[in-house]
Amino acid sequence: MEDYGHIKIKLNTLIKERNISKNKLCHLAQMERSQINRYCNGTVTRLDTAVLCRICHVLDCSLSDLIEYIPSEKE
Repeated sequence: MEDYGHIKIKLNTLIKERNISKNKLCHLAQMERSQINRYCNGTVTRLDTAVLCRICHVLDCSLSDLIEYIPSEKE
C-alpha cells in the first residue's frame, strides 16, 4: 500500500496556547469529552467538518492552525 502521508491534529497544542480546559471546550463546542480526547490523541478516524468549524470558532483559530498535512518520507 502506498504511503500518502498523514494528517496531524494539533488540538492539544491549541488548548494549551489558548489556556482553555477540555471541559470548557466540550461545553462551548457542543462536543463529548471522549470526542475531544480522540482529536487530542490523534485517534479520530474521520474528520467532521461541522466539528472542525465549532473547534475553530471556539478557539478563534483557522483550520490550518488545527490540522496539518504531513507528507510521506519517501526517498
